[in-house]
Amino acid sequence: MSVSNSTKTLSFFSLVMINVIAVDSLRSLPIGATYGFSVVTYYLIAGILFFIPSALAAAELATRWPTTGGIYIWVREAFGNKTAFIVMWLQWVYNVIWYPTISTIIAATVAYLFNPAYADNKMYMVISTLVIFWSATLLNCFGMRISSWVSTVGAIVGTLLPMAIITVLGAAWLMLGKPTELALTWSSFAPDLSNINQISFVVALVFGLIGIEMSAIHAGDVKNPKKAYPWALLVSVLIILASLVFASIAIAIVLPHQKLNIITGLIEAYIAFFSAFHMTWMIPVIIIAIIISSISGVAAWIIGPSRGLMVASEDTALPKILNKVSSKGVPVNMLLLQGGIVSLLTLLFLLMPSVSASYWLLSALTAQLAVMSYLGLFAALIVLRIKHPQRPNCFCIPGGLFGVSITGGVGLFACLAVFVLGFIPPSQIETGSLVTYEALLMGGIILFTVPVYFLVRKK
Repeated sequence: MSVSNSTKTLSFFSLVMINVIAVDSLRSLPIGATYGFSVVTYYLIAGILFFIPSALAAAELATRWPTTGGIYIWVREAFGNKTAFIVMWLQWVYNVIWYPTISTIIAATVAYLFNPAYADNKMYMVISTLVIFWSATLLNCFGMRISSWVSTVGAIVGTLLPMAIITVLGAAWLMLGKPTELALTWSSFAPDLSNINQISFVVALVFGLIGIEMSAIHAGDVKNPKKAYPWALLVSVLIILASLVFASIAIAIVLPHQKLNIITGLIEAYIAFFSAFHMTWMIPVIIIAIIISSISGVAAWIIGPSRGLMVASEDTALPKILNKVSSKGVPVNMLLLQGGIVSLLTLLFLLMPSVSASYWLLSALTAQLAVMSYLGLFAALIVLRIKHPQRPNCFCIPGGLFGVSITGGVGLFACLAVFVLGFIPPSQIETGSLVTYEALLMGGIILFTVPVYFLVRKK
């Protein structure tokens, strides 16, 4: 049964906000700030090669198949159930690995409320990360209504507002002519490509742009999706790129990029701004807002990928014990399984030279698995245009099959480039032995992708 326009109540503004909240994040701001003014160039490159192609792919596929399911439906239509299940598995896995990194940011931020030195203490980070993650898991066990409310409020109060505040502070700093750590020259605008280790952080910048296709589940709820959905994506892309660039530059204005901590850089920038403007009373306020934002992000993502993986398995690929749900529709056993994996990954903080090194290793592994799932998105875009060249009332990427091939091809290239860059340790962080770093990354990829091979064979 088709949904009439009278029941499609999702407004253009609401759709834009869904996209912005899904993608915009504070976690990649300190990493972007390490590039100084050249972060503008890096985000332009990431936007052209990955973000815009993924938005165009989502716009075409979501309006061609405006049903709940998103990337799983698209890959299934292009390549079948097994490949679609693999993509959903990758989405679940990279989220599981992402949880310790975002929990680390929360723990480091909390430390600034009582003792900033704890942000570099390995044991504190391990214990705090476990407490934060399992608390968010417990929150989801009470059902989707509570976790969804926490996610929405947290995203607005703890993400959009802090990004706007730091951007305004940076602009005020420049207008008042205060001394800056940022060189605003044409030469500093160009990226330094002399050392490939210098550009490793691009992996995190691209990962910070993942998620624009998530709003595809709402395509069927929009009036005139052929026109409204692509325009909403365009506006979302511009807002997201602008907010990330300006907020990253604001951090680089007050903190020297050579000594910038990728975990605590955001908090340190706020402290520098508020101290200079005699607004120290705002420091605990903004810290609490960031904590709310990060916890809401964890709460929003903890249950979603698990439910998606269960649906994709069609009750045959996953062991039956993992398909058990509570009376509130919560996949309890799946949440316990991912909680166990997260707990083991958190112990990595005790093995690496520093908290920042552990954070980066997990971030690189997360990004590599994430772009592996995006290979399915871009490949499905091309294949489905060939299989179904004409579908009524949908947005089509301009240029016919050639335009789709360019869009998908550029996206595929970007994914492969990010995957390779993930194996190059950044020069900005001491990651220890190169052999150990490469072994842990490759071991992680093998460990988290091999199980899906046996599950698909069973399926």
